[in-house]
Amino acid sequence: MRLSHIFTPYVCFVALGFLSSSVVGCKIQKDRVYQTELESIKNRAQLQLRADAAEFNNYKDRPESDGPFHAGNNQRFLTDNVPLFISSDVDFTRVYNYRWWMISKHLKQYRDPHDGVEYWVVTEFFGDRPWATLSGAITCPAGHQFYDVRWLRDAKYIKSYADYYMRGSASYLSQRENGNFLTYKERPESHHFSSWMIDGVEAFLKIHPDPKWQRGILPSLENHQQMWDSLFTVQNPQSKTAGMYKILDLYDGMEFSLSAVLGLIESKGAYSLYTDENWRNYYLGWATTNTTAASKYAEQYPKAFRKGYPDFYLSRPSINSYAYGNLASLSTLYSLQHDEASLQKAKLYHQRAARVQQSILSILWNEQDQFFYTTTAGDNQYGVSDFQAHVRESVGYTPWYFNLIPFSDQARYEKAWDMFSSKQGFANQAGMTTAERQHPYYNEQAYAWNGRGWPFQNSIVYKSYANYLRNYKDTILHEDRELLYNNIEQLVHLHGKNELNIGEWYIPSDGTSFGGEKDYFHSTFPDIIIEDLIGFKAMHEDKFVLESLLPTDKWTYFYIGNINYHGHEVDIIWKRDWDLIQAGDQSNLCVFVDGRLVKRNQNLNAKITIEIGQNKN
Repeated sequence: MRLSHIFTPYVCFVALGFLSSSVVGCKIQKDRVYQTELESIKNRAQLQLRADAAEFNNYKDRPESDGPFHAGNNQRFLTDNVPLFISSDVDFTRVYNYRWWMISKHLKQYRDPHDGVEYWVVTEFFGDRPWATLSGAITCPAGHQFYDVRWLRDAKYIKSYADYYMRGSASYLSQRENGNFLTYKERPESHHFSSWMIDGVEAFLKIHPDPKWQRGILPSLENHQQMWDSLFTVQNPQSKTAGMYKILDLYDGMEFSLSAVLGLIESKGAYSLYTDENWRNYYLGWATTNTTAASKYAEQYPKAFRKGYPDFYLSRPSINSYAYGNLASLSTLYSLQHDEASLQKAKLYHQRAARVQQSILSILWNEQDQFFYTTTAGDNQYGVSDFQAHVRESVGYTPWYFNLIPFSDQARYEKAWDMFSSKQGFANQAGMTTAERQHPYYNEQAYAWNGRGWPFQNSIVYKSYANYLRNYKDTILHEDRELLYNNIEQLVHLHGKNELNIGEWYIPSDGTSFGGEKDYFHSTFPDIIIEDLIGFKAMHEDKFVLESLLPTDKWTYFYIGNINYHGHEVDIIWKRDWDLIQAGDQSNLCVFVDGRLVKRNQNLNAKITIEIGQNKN
């Protein structure tokens, strides 16, 4: 059921001879119109969310809920907790509501037998998976999950989820050995896959500040980062990549990548198995690892493979950018404590983040090709060390996700974004690719990251591009906004028409829907709409910035609201036509805090700052 899109018009008459009083009366009348519109559109958004949830609850052959929110109670949970959204684009609205419905099914209560604490965790797959933590949560998508779930009105879900990974048993229990472990490196459940959870905690605290909880968890956040430092950094001091972070393809969430392929082909000894002609037989989807395991190389070098998967580490733009984001967040969070010991720690982590930043810029950046490339780890026991793989992969955009590029030097790196819109690069008919299309090894059909689209990466790249536009470009052009919008619109359409779904992957050239798992929480969407497109930028201070990247010719209106921000309720309405009688464009962006109109701007794309401190009770 779709609700009618009807707005309340206003007419303001100014009588001759009563100009002054009439102007005042006109302003009051207009303000009342905005207030009336807020009440009307918020009610419609709630009704639409309920109607959409009722539709989704009737889907057949969908995974059951992992937690307490299900078809019997999720409508109430959703209307009470999620930021409401409605727009003139029915598809965007429907997919936004679907994604919150999907997220609600992944909120799970878990009583940890090791500390007796009941945690809220967020699952990715439904049911028990052998590569998950004992709770069922999986670290790989946790950064994305933090960014979406942080917008829930109730802060308990992310606080509890962070407590589980940083202070609960996941922070010290070793990841279970099983057929999917595929490595010899023992580590806690919280480090089974790469992630940027510390950055995610800071992103959450910008919306729901809690100084007491923040102080309490900071030492555990430090311990979490120290585990990355001890287990996943290059230890060879003579290596070009010494001290940089390293990871296997699989444990960067990207089972098989072209950068690993190029490194394996370049390797000798154990990995002489891989050649330009035959690598597809040995490193292109899970079926190929069985062939590798049966090879003479796996027999001769048993420690070089785990069930046919090469023990071959890479210093990628992804994991190194995640580390930068985590270290920068530690610096910021300690700087908010103000005591001398905390300020010293803030300085220390700032310096450490700067060193990681410099390594990424000097070692992973390829000046000739104008892109951030993956380099093989300098302490690989069997594979080639310090080899830069010359293939553009979408992970090369990750530095912008964390605003890692120096603002003073942005012109040196911005050429990389040419490939985002290029048909030789990452642009395709149905969606963004994960490797450049012009590379001879490009393959979107295999279950790999060699070109096939993965929503996980869409989420990374869209935020990176939005950050690039807002934080680095002197002038944001209409075509810049259109490029972001068109990519998000492709993602919307991939969710389907009749029954909506979010899955693991899609085929960028002709895909009409997602493949793999259904209702799969491995990427963001609410955050893409709220922060990246509409431009709600949360801050630690009692204010926020709005800088929309929505092209003005795409929608006639939108509403995003019911946002619990720093303990206040925030609502935002933009309409191109507030007066159905008056001709012409009467565009106005209206911002309400605690139900009171605090800001209006005729320019949707203007950068405006809203102070909320004076609105505190």
